[in-house]
Amino acid sequence: MSEHVNPVKHFLSGGFGGVCTVIAGHPLDTIKVRLQTVSKVGPNEQPLYSGTWDCAKKTIAKEGIRGLYKGMAAPLCGVSPIFAISFLGYGVGKKLQQKTVDEKLRPDQLFYAGAFSGIFTTVIMAPGERIKCLLQIQHAGAKPKYNGPIDCAKKLYKEGGIRSIYKGTCATLLRDVPASGMYFMTYDCMQRLLTPENGKIGILSTILSGGLAGIANWIVGMPPDVLKSRLQTAPEGTYKNGLRDVYVELMRNEGPRALYTGVVPVMLRAFPANAACFVGFEVAMKFFNWVAPDL
Repeated sequence: MSEHVNPVKHFLSGGFGGVCTVIAGHPLDTIKVRLQTVSKVGPNEQPLYSGTWDCAKKTIAKEGIRGLYKGMAAPLCGVSPIFAISFLGYGVGKKLQQKTVDEKLRPDQLFYAGAFSGIFTTVIMAPGERIKCLLQIQHAGAKPKYNGPIDCAKKLYKEGGIRSIYKGTCATLLRDVPASGMYFMTYDCMQRLLTPENGKIGILSTILSGGLAGIANWIVGMPPDVLKSRLQTAPEGTYKNGLRDVYVELMRNEGPRALYTGVVPVMLRAFPANAACFVGFEVAMKFFNWVAPDL
């Protein structure tokens, strides 16, 4: 990204990048959520899924390729404003730390700007994540409880009001603040490393930087994401103390390794989805710089 920050262009370009992310990465996100939320089996029972590939095969066999895109309407409708606000927050976070328009920020300052963006997105992200996860764990063969994102939101509100829709907000914040810091810091640092001084950002450097940023994001964000998914898909009243109860139960029954349940589809998704995001962002940014160079 350019050191010169224009929040409006960051907002619009981030929205387009977010759409690219969802289209590229939703199937593996569905697999991740199903692996994270599948019921624990007894000592002599076989798990519903033996791994990422098995989950993909069974989902496609029972539900068709569309099964991998369950719940996509919620993030697709919400992702443009979410990513737009995320990139806006990052732009604002950078601008707040710059003493001059083109000052080059240190890596730790880039991290703080990215973490700042994570706070921006949680208000929109939390209910969208709750609805997405509930739709993703609905399997073929059973009568679905929810007929889509709007129906899901209505039923959640009827069952528990606005608090039910926003269930898992703290978990989302715990995931997104440090993960967003790593995300943006990694991208900008890699672009600086791969782009010659005063040179133009290239497509290959953007793909590599965006992909690595996605991986860095999930290395940090995976444990709170597992806790968030379990909390948001649990029946009402399951975890009276919220995230703390989820963590205690997971540690007692499954151990620390369970905090990285679903890591394979997450990492398989992270590179292409986030490479697509930043390619979309840079393309949109070039477009806006062309049509409105003085903005």
